[in-house]
Amino acid sequence: MQPQIRLGEIFGIKIGLHYTWFIIAFLIILSLAAHFRAINPGWGETVIWTSAILSGILFFVTIVVHELAHAMVARHRGLPVRSIVLFALGGMAQIEKAAADPTTEFWMGIAGPIMSVVVGSLCLTLAWALGWSTAVMTPETPAMAVLVWLGYINLVLAAFNMIPGFPLDGGRVLRAAVWWTTGDRDRSTRIAARVGQAVAFFFILVGFWRLFNEGDFGGLWLALIGWFLLDAARASYAQLEVVESLRGIRVRDVMSNDCATVDPQWNLEDFADEYLMRSGRRCFIVKDGDRIVGLITPNEVKMVERARWPHTRVAQVMRPLDQLRTVTPETPLVDALEVMGREDVNQLPVVSHGRLDGVVSRGHLLQLLESRAALDM
Repeated sequence: MQPQIRLGEIFGIKIGLHYTWFIIAFLIILSLAAHFRAINPGWGETVIWTSAILSGILFFVTIVVHELAHAMVARHRGLPVRSIVLFALGGMAQIEKAAADPTTEFWMGIAGPIMSVVVGSLCLTLAWALGWSTAVMTPETPAMAVLVWLGYINLVLAAFNMIPGFPLDGGRVLRAAVWWTTGDRDRSTRIAARVGQAVAFFFILVGFWRLFNEGDFGGLWLALIGWFLLDAARASYAQLEVVESLRGIRVRDVMSNDCATVDPQWNLEDFADEYLMRSGRRCFIVKDGDRIVGLITPNEVKMVERARWPHTRVAQVMRPLDQLRTVTPETPLVDALEVMGREDVNQLPVVSHGRLDGVVSRGHLLQLLESRAALDM
């Protein structure tokens, strides 16, 4: 879930939007306008739409605050946080490493719902200070209406996230509890993922029942949330199986030693014609004489307009060696895979004693997993 639009940084954590966010933002503002029109029919359209847009914006601000709570706990426990991404089904703090102990997992999981309860309670308290009362459910002013809606939606958000289905926050709390009880992280992940799949199937069934039996369009949304949770829970389970299958394997066992090299002075057109199109390789070492200076892949070539290929040298677009993340031949393959995911790269140079020994790529991992799967079958 990579952000397409970057909004800035908070406490050094990048905040971004996935393109699917615009769908949910439009639907929420549309439903809020209908909500405010229904409870306060005397308001003008300008007041209704202004309140709806402001409520929608503040709602997403509270989601960022929710995710920041996860991120700050993770950072406090020594886990690096890459970014926070808002997308169609909410927000996601991209934490680069898994928790090393159940205590960290517990506090990371519960921090978001606690923050949502705090935000929701604060909004309702401010609404009460403005004169709102639970005895008179309809807020009298736009400010009061916005605060009441934000208060209740954040309390609902906290309750929903505490459902014990991985990867919801409640699922992480469940995983932490099982982990603490059994001392087995892998077993706790399996249990939490299975519970998450069961919760997801329940959401899907209830969602479609509401849609087809009651004509409630909200049922479709519940089914979509269930589908997302099911996909995420299955992915978590599959990730665990992959990690287990790679345990004990080192980078040296799968890396490629016959690295193709290319001259940094070649232009991209010649490089593409003579190397990329003929060999099918996806990674090339850039070598200036006897010195390795960088690495180039089709991704760097695609970033340049084709008309500029004859006038652009490999050295201008390659990734310099000093900017690349490297691994050693003795690095566990699981750790190399984690680095690839964190850095969003498909290959890593393998370096030992200042010398390039080879390259390890996602393709090598896939080949290994396919071979093992074939033998298992």
